[in-house]
Amino acid sequence: MHFNNLQKFQFIDNLNINIISKDTTNLSIIYRNYTKKIKSKELIKIKEFCKKRGIKFYISNKIEQCLKYNLDGLYIPSFNKRNIVKKLNIRKQIIIGSAHNVTEVKKKIEQGCKIIFLSPLFKTYKSKYLGITRFNLIKMSFKNKFVALGGITQENIKKTKMLNIYGISGISMY
Repeated sequence: MHFNNLQKFQFIDNLNINIISKDTTNLSIIYRNYTKKIKSKELIKIKEFCKKRGIKFYISNKIEQCLKYNLDGLYIPSFNKRNIVKKLNIRKQIIIGSAHNVTEVKKKIEQGCKIIFLSPLFKTYKSKYLGITRFNLIKMSFKNKFVALGGITQENIKKTKMLNIYGISGISMY
C-alpha cells in the first residue's frame, strides 16, 4: 500500500539508521527522548542525516534546541499544556503537537500548532481509542491539518483511506 501524497512522521529516541523508514519520501522525524539529556553531538548528527536525505527534523518539547540548531520544527506532546511557544515567537519553525480529544486539540491550536497528531486511532496497549468515526468527527470540527497516530499497522493501514488526513505517524509502524 502506497500513500505517496501523505506526510509520514516517525518518532525516534536515538539515531538508529536501521529503524528509520527506507522510503524517505515525505518523511519527517520527531526526536522524542524524555529519559536522557540531549547531547549537542547527537542532535547535529541527526540533523545532518536528515538534511542529506531530505527528511524534516523536529524535536520534542525543547524550544531552545529547536532554535539553536535551526531545526525544521517543534513537537509539543499532549501532556505539555504551557503556552511557551507564543512567548518565544517562533517564526520559521513549524509547530506540531499531539492530542487525544477536543479539549486537547483546542489547546494545541492555542499553542500555535499547525499540524495536530490525533491519537490513538486504533487499539493500542491503552484501553481507549478513537476509531475512524470519532477521529473524523473531531477532525471535521477544526481547520488544522491532522495526522493519524496510534495502533496503525500494515494490517489496518488501508482503513486510513477513510480519513481525510495530512499524514500518518507511528513509533513502530515503519
